[in-house]
Amino acid sequence: MTHLTATFAPKRTARIAGVLFLLTILTGVFAQFFVSDRLVVWGDPAATATNILGSRDLYEWSFTIYMIEMACQVATIVLFYLLLRPVNRSVALIALCLGLLGCVIKTTGRLFYLAPLFILPGAPYLKTFTPEQLRSLALLFLKINDHAAAMGLGFFGLDELLRSYLIFRSTFLPRALGVLSGITGVGLITFLSPTYGYRVFPIVALVGLLASAAMITWLLVFGVNEQRWRACGGRESGS
Repeated sequence: MTHLTATFAPKRTARIAGVLFLLTILTGVFAQFFVSDRLVVWGDPAATATNILGSRDLYEWSFTIYMIEMACQVATIVLFYLLLRPVNRSVALIALCLGLLGCVIKTTGRLFYLAPLFILPGAPYLKTFTPEQLRSLALLFLKINDHAAAMGLGFFGLDELLRSYLIFRSTFLPRALGVLSGITGVGLITFLSPTYGYRVFPIVALVGLLASAAMITWLLVFGVNEQRWRACGGRESGS
């Protein structure tokens, strides 16, 4: 830990985390709200199939953007671990594992998002299915993707709660950011039950975006207090 304190660049790392955090939000919002939500018509397999096949290139790009989102999120979670582990290494490690587990669940679900591109054109090996069955199957896979993403949010909420504790206990980031992260975490945890999470989603999304905006702004503009971060690292290594 002493070697980490001497060689680590916390302010630069915090700013990189801020950039990646911002990219995570921007890519996720674009792929979800400007592509997926406009093409997928829940309860109408025929309309969904027509929309996806009519905008195939855009749909493929949205999957790529989803993957970029997850890559940025994995990197952000790791950087937050590096920044916050001087506060409490064990809690930071648990938060890291929960956040990465959420990424695994969400990324796995995105494979189902890609599935309609293979199902809807009606390849020869799918001739045993009627066109109506293929469209229904495609919508089913999209539903699985949606629920997997929701479950991932639940684990991100657990990660966020532990991160809020670490931020609040740290001396190198404002406690207000810890409070905002805690509120966001509580909201995201509701998605461990996707049905309930969907009901409160508008409120959770608004609070989450405001908290994320505050965190990103602080990280990009101020980073962390390096002197206090190194002092915190020294105390942790000697404990």
